[in-house]
Amino acid sequence: MWKRTKVTDQTGTGQTVGESEDALPDDKGIKRKSKVPGVMITQFLEELPEGKTTPDFTRKPIGLTIPEGKFAFLKAIVVGEPKPKVTWSRASAEILFHEHLCVQKYDEASHEHTLEFPKVAPDDADTYKCYATNEYGRAVCTVVLNVIAVGFSKAKEFQKINIEDTAQIRKNLKKRNPDGTREAVKPMATEEKIWEILLSADKKDYERICLEYGITDFRRMLKKLNEMKKEREEEIAQFITHIRTLKPIEVKDENCATIELDMDLLDPGSKIYLYKDGVMVPISKEEKDGEKHQLKQVGKKFIFTINKLGKDDAGLYSVDVEGVNVFSTDFKVPECDFALKIQEVKAEEREDALFQCVLTAPVKEIKWYGKTALLSNNEKHEITVSEDHLIHKLVIRDCMPLDAGIYAAVAGIKSCNAWLVVEADRKTGEKKKKAARKTTVAGATNEEELMRIAQEQQEKYKKEIELALKAKKRVRDGPLVPDTVIVINLLAVEFSDPGVHFHAGLSDCNAVVGESAALECKVSSEDCAGTWYKDGVEIKSSDDLTITKDGCFHRLKIQKVTEEYAGKYKFEADGRKTEAVIVVEDPPRFDAEEMKEFTTPVTVKKGQKAAFKIPYVGRGPIKVQWYLDGEELSDESNVRIEHLDGSTNLLLTKLQRKDSGEIKIKLKNEFGTTEICSQLVVLDKPTPPMGPLEIVEAGSSAVEFKWRAPKDNGGCKIENYILERQQVGRNTWKKVGPIGPDAKFRDTDVDHGRRYCYRIRVETEMGTSELMETEDIQAGTKAYPGPASAPKIVSAFKDCINISWSPPSDTGGTNILGFNVEKRKKGSNLWSAVNPPTEPVKGKQCAVKDVVEGLEYEFRVCAINSSGAGEFSAQSEFVFARDPKKPPGKVTELKVTDSTYTTLSLSWIKPKDIKEVEDEAKGYFVEIRPAENTEWDRCNTNPISMTSYTVKGMKSLAMYWVRVVATNDGGEGESQELDNYILAMPPPVRPRFTDAKIKSFMVVRAGNSARFNINFEASPWPEVIWLKDGVPVSKKVTVSNAEGTSQLLIPSSERSDTGIYTIIVKNIVGQETFSIEIRVTDEPKPPGPTEMDENVPGTVTISWTPSPDEKRDDRLHYMVTKRDSSKRTWHTVADRIFNNKFTACNIMPGREYQFRIYAKNDMGSSTPSETTKWLIPAKKEKFTVKMPESKVCDLQCPPKFIVPLKLHTAPQGYECYMTCAVKGDPKPHVTWLRNNISLNTNTNYFISNTCGVCSLLILTVGAKDTGEYTVVAESSLGRAESSTKLTVRE
Repeated sequence: MWKRTKVTDQTGTGQTVGESEDALPDDKGIKRKSKVPGVMITQFLEELPEGKTTPDFTRKPIGLTIPEGKFAFLKAIVVGEPKPKVTWSRASAEILFHEHLCVQKYDEASHEHTLEFPKVAPDDADTYKCYATNEYGRAVCTVVLNVIAVGFSKAKEFQKINIEDTAQIRKNLKKRNPDGTREAVKPMATEEKIWEILLSADKKDYERICLEYGITDFRRMLKKLNEMKKEREEEIAQFITHIRTLKPIEVKDENCATIELDMDLLDPGSKIYLYKDGVMVPISKEEKDGEKHQLKQVGKKFIFTINKLGKDDAGLYSVDVEGVNVFSTDFKVPECDFALKIQEVKAEEREDALFQCVLTAPVKEIKWYGKTALLSNNEKHEITVSEDHLIHKLVIRDCMPLDAGIYAAVAGIKSCNAWLVVEADRKTGEKKKKAARKTTVAGATNEEELMRIAQEQQEKYKKEIELALKAKKRVRDGPLVPDTVIVINLLAVEFSDPGVHFHAGLSDCNAVVGESAALECKVSSEDCAGTWYKDGVEIKSSDDLTITKDGCFHRLKIQKVTEEYAGKYKFEADGRKTEAVIVVEDPPRFDAEEMKEFTTPVTVKKGQKAAFKIPYVGRGPIKVQWYLDGEELSDESNVRIEHLDGSTNLLLTKLQRKDSGEIKIKLKNEFGTTEICSQLVVLDKPTPPMGPLEIVEAGSSAVEFKWRAPKDNGGCKIENYILERQQVGRNTWKKVGPIGPDAKFRDTDVDHGRRYCYRIRVETEMGTSELMETEDIQAGTKAYPGPASAPKIVSAFKDCINISWSPPSDTGGTNILGFNVEKRKKGSNLWSAVNPPTEPVKGKQCAVKDVVEGLEYEFRVCAINSSGAGEFSAQSEFVFARDPKKPPGKVTELKVTDSTYTTLSLSWIKPKDIKEVEDEAKGYFVEIRPAENTEWDRCNTNPISMTSYTVKGMKSLAMYWVRVVATNDGGEGESQELDNYILAMPPPVRPRFTDAKIKSFMVVRAGNSARFNINFEASPWPEVIWLKDGVPVSKKVTVSNAEGTSQLLIPSSERSDTGIYTIIVKNIVGQETFSIEIRVTDEPKPPGPTEMDENVPGTVTISWTPSPDEKRDDRLHYMVTKRDSSKRTWHTVADRIFNNKFTACNIMPGREYQFRIYAKNDMGSSTPSETTKWLIPAKKEKFTVKMPESKVCDLQCPPKFIVPLKLHTAPQGYECYMTCAVKGDPKPHVTWLRNNISLNTNTNYFISNTCGVCSLLILTVGAKDTGEYTVVAESSLGRAESSTKLTVRE
């Protein structure tokens, strides 16, 4: 069984090319490939400083395929200046570093970075990335680890036993009575206790708990624990909306212990229970003396208190809400007490104070409290423990009067406390100056006495341990395994002597002229003698050739090889022989002394010359090449190369500083290549110092700043920096003088508020550089730092988000003291502080833990210097507070929905979202593999979000395998493959027409083309037949058939083409037909002459001669329009008349009528045929007018406000305009009142009443104008009023 990673583009066995996608999203830089294949380098800066390089791999990790359970490792060697930091990551999950799972190591001797797997498991199979990073760049490469999963393993089955029955344990943990209390009255089983502890423990404590209770299968435990956590979260959600703070049990110095948790209950009346080891303990919600267990609720915070602590109080405490376990904490009581308690300490101001105690049993750490606050190691407090863990000390540094109070030490359930008294220094109080720091320590007792007490307690503790071990020692009654006797029968076997034979024969040897060479063989007998031959001639020992025998080994050694020793050598012993060939080589090489002399660096001054000469030996011809910094040199104006017999010379003239570098000579002949390097250093004046200037301090009495050393020191050590100073506004420069080789300067001769400018030069033995002039520096002003860079998201989890940022380039002239960090939820305008204002963040990164899971946050920072906090940075990107995504699972119900000869349509259901195991899929990849190939081809380069896809470009009737892979931010999940292969062909389909609406009638103008398209689907390919009136269409008609469509075309239609056209689509499955009527016609000709008769009074009958087209067009009809003398417009009176006569009614006497007759068909209307005018005379009657009686309208009404006054709020000093509308008849009298006082005669107000619109204008509003304003409208019919209030704001 193989478990392989999904890597398709491989450059070697198990290696993949690191492309630009390997870079993090926030990487910005220059991408380039390394000389080592498969390594991608990102350079952060365009130009690197001298001597600095980006990271690179000299040896990249090699892919590995290894069986499960073996020791596996990945090695890499990196270079770079400064030294790169190496990190590892994997594609599908985070690397879990643990001494039994995965370890990262570095070997100082071999410079190898190693990622080791002590016992590799199938879950470790993945694509791993190795990152090498420094401040100038980053290099990355990838490597694949494949793990072969073996069969049944007894060790695994044994480890499964520890956590196999977790389902039953979960059932036991859920058992509850109807009232919500637990069923079991007896204490909890060990397994139940372990899981309840793990469910409430932090991830960092998992390893300690597993070691404590003997859980060895760490991976399996995590998997089961995640399942149980998910179930418990679902149960808790029924009663609790959110839990924010869970504090494990904590012992206070008042001889009590507390458990704190913040939770939002859906029902405030929910029942809360407290259990100890599975047994419910009674709790009191009222604070009463003598109560053992109490519950106190403050808002959403619940505090459980255990009073009068004793050894029996140790155990597992669990908090249940309505029968659902919410939180558990294990309370352990160490058996210890105070042999020596802390004593009262009296200390003077600015002096250190010491509290110390001795315990009866070793405790690694005790808790120290200062004025009820828990203390920790920091600049103010120092907590130390002796090696035997018996002596514990607390040091309070630099005591001030505020530090006075009660200090307590808590060990287990025992505690002791004492006072710290700080005596103020009266002398400093009188002078109002801060006293000097004192080096004495108050409270220090005799150290020897303290050690003696500790020694006594240690011996006493050892004796108690020995007695306890003797009491628990048991004697085994019998053997654990019965004795077993194994009998082996040996058979005697006779062997015949095979004679002398070779255990190891001779091997071919390549020897270099002037060096030694040796041949060696081993025979089976020490007593055997042999003979050596060269080219068939026996040879003996001589001065230059030695033949020796050492037991079974026979050796031939040539002291100094020459050309004559080349040939075939043979060794014979007892009729057996072995042969080998010595090949004499004469590669180019250098003498050791000459090499030592040549490698000595050559140093010259600018403009001078440098010469290099070195002799060599070797068989000719020898090719000689000289290089300067990797570039081959040739004879030029300032380069001269001479080749002599056995030596070569290089002469460089008119040297410049840029000519400094590595001088290399390379020799090559048929036997090999050798090279040797030296260094050429050309001395010159240094370049100017480099900016930007870093202002360390810009105070009222001193200015301190730094700068960077010159880019090129000219090859010499910097002796001095020469400074000149100019006060801004003056023309003179003051020489400050040489200040030494350090690139910093503190100027104390400054005036407060003045601005200064400096010139800096570099001085070496070669001379002085050009100057660098600084920007103006002001002494003694407040300068806030500039904004830092926008924070970057390093990582995000559901309970913590890690961010980092870069400090501002403008520090405001002083050191940066820290940073303030703020966060804001998405959609909110309120920024909240992450750190307290008095505790700025010291570093350039921060872990924000006060976040709510699932919400989206952004962050900003501001730098703080001695002047205060500067401007906030730009906001970071929004980030969700949630754990990193895990790869999705397999898609389900993958099936084929449609197929053709070239396409294949698929559909599936997205995989399930399993919390902590498989996250939701964001997209999908579809992959196909032809049956004759072994590699999968990806159909879509970018993931698709839909759960359906159509594969195109398939070969007709070819066989394919198909699979779908789900992916998200966590990587790609496992693929889901179709059970059977797919043939690229459509399924059998009975012909059917696919158009939603198909026309069954078509009209075409004679002379135009008639075109009819119809779409259909059928499989296999159908036969298409067109008929006209039941017979095949004529050759004049063109029929075009394509995949899924057919077209009928009549190029130039005539009236004879009119008819019913039928399409027949049929295949082996069935057939389908459809008919359409095509009518070819033209605009009709007008009707003939018309006649009119009055057969009935009040009517007129119009008749006309038929249109000539009436006989040829059975759909031709007539339309009649009418116009009379009163309206003068034509309107239709009849349509769709199929005869030649029409009777018009309602003919009025005295009006003239005229009619038009049109011939109409499917193409339109003809020109009209008009009738003559028709008039019937009318008798005139006398015209009389009757005037209607008029009624008197009474418009009187009482006053009423149509638009009332509105509330007004006006700024002080501005004008205010009030309006309203009133109606009434007679016109009412309007009066304005403020606070029931009339304003009509007040000249400070402008009052008007125009057409019922009443207005009041206050030009300048003041505080006196505040009050209630009323408008009263009065008339003889009644009274109405409207009121409002005016508010004046400052």
